[in-house]
Amino acid sequence: MAYDRTFDVVIAGGGAVGSAVAYFLKRELGFPGTVALVEPDPTFRRAASMLSAASIRQQFSTPENIRLSRFGLEFLKGLPAEHGPEFDPQLREGGYLILATPEGAPTLAANHAIQRAEGAEVMLLDREALGRRFPWLAAAGLGAGSLGLAGEGWFDAATLLGCLRHGARAAGAAAVTDRIAGIETAGGRIAAVRLGGGEIVGCGLLVNAAGTAAGALAALAGRTLPVEPRKRSVFVVDCPAAPEGMPLVADPSGVWIRPEGRGFITGYSPPEAEDAAADPEDFEPDHAMFEERLWPALASRIPAFETLKVRNAWAGHYDFNTLDQNAVVGPDPEIANLFYANGFSGHGLQHAPGVGRAVAELIRFGSYRSIDLGLFGFGRIAAGRPVIEAAVI
Repeated sequence: MAYDRTFDVVIAGGGAVGSAVAYFLKRELGFPGTVALVEPDPTFRRAASMLSAASIRQQFSTPENIRLSRFGLEFLKGLPAEHGPEFDPQLREGGYLILATPEGAPTLAANHAIQRAEGAEVMLLDREALGRRFPWLAAAGLGAGSLGLAGEGWFDAATLLGCLRHGARAAGAAAVTDRIAGIETAGGRIAAVRLGGGEIVGCGLLVNAAGTAAGALAALAGRTLPVEPRKRSVFVVDCPAAPEGMPLVADPSGVWIRPEGRGFITGYSPPEAEDAAADPEDFEPDHAMFEERLWPALASRIPAFETLKVRNAWAGHYDFNTLDQNAVVGPDPEIANLFYANGFSGHGLQHAPGVGRAVAELIRFGSYRSIDLGLFGFGRIAAGRPVIEAAVI
């Protein structure tokens, strides 16, 4: 069949993850074939990459997640030297302070041991040590805390995305402004994709990096991928009485807060029973949740924030993996030329460079060369075999 045009690799989703695959495939690994990034919104106004809190941490319980963060950290640090000062991501290593109840303290200690084994610079503090180091913290109800001493912080999301897209296109990747509306298969393989505008594009290999739309895209190929959008609201607040030099604080209640410019940004991760699938068109911040859940919990933990003032807010969506809140990466076991890079459940931006490199290696060499992400393969989905990440924020 004759197609309107053909690419060796078609990447569905031009956000940070999809662009990272193209970046490493073309720029770093010298892939000789043609690559297309298909993205319906080149402004990325509603993209998870741009609506993220843009933070990076090494405090995970899964070694692969820690390795992805360490790769991402070094990538961010190297951007100005590699691409010029205009691509400085403004990385601020302010650290994470993850708090736990007495019941959660053993899990925090187990996570800490894994993190240290992976080379992360983290400190475990008991309740008394928390009070001494952070006198502004109300330690009631806490059992322990874990503090990142280096290699954790926040950065400018637009700079990272812009660098990945610029690098990919400069190396020859094509940008296609459209969405994939259909998938054609032949002989158990993907032969072509149909774009929303009607164009039929032949492809040698399809990478599903479609973020919150990844589940719907997989369904076009007859595959069940448990990835759906979950809304998260972020609030920009001022508080003149707030302590200086705060790390990102993650409370057991699900509330987190970190410095941002002269103020702070804060959000809330609801318990699983309250975290329903979101309307992908709903980008209205949940102000009622802020008043009823977030602010009271925040003021209880850090009393200075009783006097905060909200000056802005936004909402975005996680590409939430309902099986285990971990990424799905690698080839489909039944459709050999369909690859996945999605389901990050909130840590996709920080892991985009590492995942992009890993998927590019699979395409270029047929195996992982830098970070082995076999643990996150699609096979666990069909088997119902979750990979449990005990440090979810």
